[in-house]
Amino acid sequence: MSTVHGAGVVVTGAGGGIGAALARRFAAEGARVVVNDLDADKAKAVAAEIGALAVPGDASLIVDTAREALGGAVDIYCANAGLGAPGDALSGEDVWSDAWDVNVMAHVRAVRALLPDWLERGSGRFVSTVSAAGLLTMIGAAPYSVTKHGALAYAEWLSLTYRHRGLKVHAICPQGVRTDMLTASGSAGELVLSSTAIEPAAVADALFAAMAEDRFLVLPHPEVAGFHQARAADPDRWLATMNRVQQKWEGGAR
Repeated sequence: MSTVHGAGVVVTGAGGGIGAALARRFAAEGARVVVNDLDADKAKAVAAEIGALAVPGDASLIVDTAREALGGAVDIYCANAGLGAPGDALSGEDVWSDAWDVNVMAHVRAVRALLPDWLERGSGRFVSTVSAAGLLTMIGAAPYSVTKHGALAYAEWLSLTYRHRGLKVHAICPQGVRTDMLTASGSAGELVLSSTAIEPAAVADALFAAMAEDRFLVLPHPEVAGFHQARAADPDRWLATMNRVQQKWEGGAR
């Protein structure tokens, strides 16, 4: 893609899974890539594999270092780092706080650091790895579901506010992807997500298709569009259906 070749790209949470797949695809398309992950060894391994730069650390705090590593400008920022955060209505403040910090505020902090330059240049691209849980929900994972709704809302707000000033925003909303996070989701993920799980590379393919079309919503599982429409058209019916899934999980899938 002409918009990618030579671009300075940052991918957070890129030590494995979706993030590593995004980093590999951007590098294959000729981008100059910064690989970020809390696990320094994983970040360095992926960077070495694709000829990229490793900038380990907290995704909220690496924008300036990544910008410097790329020679002064970040053209595309992939806010991919995320926290699975299972839990219910009784989960503690620390669980909710951690999920909010990683899944929402890390995006806010990154944009705060990047947006002035993007608006001055009249171009920039922000990619948010959300989840179908941000459009729908996920049983057994209240903090995750709620904060992913927040991440989607923030991406929508950015797009409607700044698109006329050159900012392009994409929200990636897959269902199950064969990553460590899916494994960690346990029996809930096995019940709801495993049967249709895809490889991380398919998520990267879906993003590049959306970028080529300047499309906000990235649906690696196209059927999510129908679920989203059904939820909006008849919320009570959709909630009743999901409650039956919840009851099935409670009845023996845990």
